[in-house]
Amino acid sequence: MSCDYFSLAHSGVQSLRPYQPGKPIEELERELGISGIIKLASNENPSGPAESVCSALSDVMPDLSRYPDGNGFMLKSALRDKLKIKAEQITLGNGSNDILDLLARTFADPGKEVIFSEYAFAVYPIVTLAVNATPVVIPAQRWGHDLDAMVNAISDKTALIFLANPNNPTGTYFDKPIFETFMNKVPDHVVVVLDEAYFEYVEEADYPNGLAYLDRYPNLVVTRTFSKAYGLAGLRVGYGVSNPDIADLLNRVRQPFNVSLPAIVAATAALNDAAYLQRSVEMNRRGLAQLERGLSGLGLGYIPSVGNFITVDFEKDATELDKRLLKKGVIVRPVANYRMPSCLRVSVGLAEENERFLSALKESL
Repeated sequence: MSCDYFSLAHSGVQSLRPYQPGKPIEELERELGISGIIKLASNENPSGPAESVCSALSDVMPDLSRYPDGNGFMLKSALRDKLKIKAEQITLGNGSNDILDLLARTFADPGKEVIFSEYAFAVYPIVTLAVNATPVVIPAQRWGHDLDAMVNAISDKTALIFLANPNNPTGTYFDKPIFETFMNKVPDHVVVVLDEAYFEYVEEADYPNGLAYLDRYPNLVVTRTFSKAYGLAGLRVGYGVSNPDIADLLNRVRQPFNVSLPAIVAATAALNDAAYLQRSVEMNRRGLAQLERGLSGLGLGYIPSVGNFITVDFEKDATELDKRLLKKGVIVRPVANYRMPSCLRVSVGLAEENERFLSALKESL
């Protein structure tokens, strides 16, 4: 008789569903037998990695038989110098998702609560339920975080609060006064995680840079990634910045060698390539404006975004529209798993990719 392994898992894991990433180009090619596909589904940098990164990776190839530096000294030093922080404040991760998981495993457990917003990043409930903690989901306000409601939801069971600024998949953000008011009300024993995966793209003057608040709020952790603006999604490298006591705890839980040698080398090179980052941000600004103009011209509503993506609301179930776009070789991201079934999220691509999406969308409506 076979064992019912599902029943052996704890209730949090039983309630989970596997994370659904954006459909890969290779998968669509296999399914439909078409080529020339464009992917605007996973908020990747469409310009590819910097030349400086490719050169650095070429130089490190002979060392791939060796384990990486488990402490990531090279990358931590570069982050320290670039961000004007201390190395002991840094935790390196296999993408910033890894840091989110470390935080849940360090601070949350059965009986504890984790607060996050409706329409927030799908990894927050995953890492919460994986440790059998209780998710507390706060209804969104105009597609974004309602920080007043979130602080009012804090109880003696609250261990963590996840905030995404900007938020994925809605592209919304909260400003400095709202964030400061919120943090002033959060008890010191509640760890606030400020997920800034898209912060490089934000150009609004009232946007709060999380690193500027670390000295004021010792319970704050800022997470960032090299997957978006720095064009390294395939290498999976991110980091958290916090007070050294929290970083010490996270590094106790962190797996040895969780960041590969190529990732460390590439991220260090990317961090020091200011010209590449500037080009990426400028290209995103133009591309986002291009998509906004095109969508408005089609009479479609969208959520104003400060990230490298835009979410379009078709005011009816978007499943069939997504299928029609796929048949035209255009991959975008359905967000029904965020309880947004009428919406599709579209990553900013190259100018010609954005135009192809808009043309395919017009034909598919």
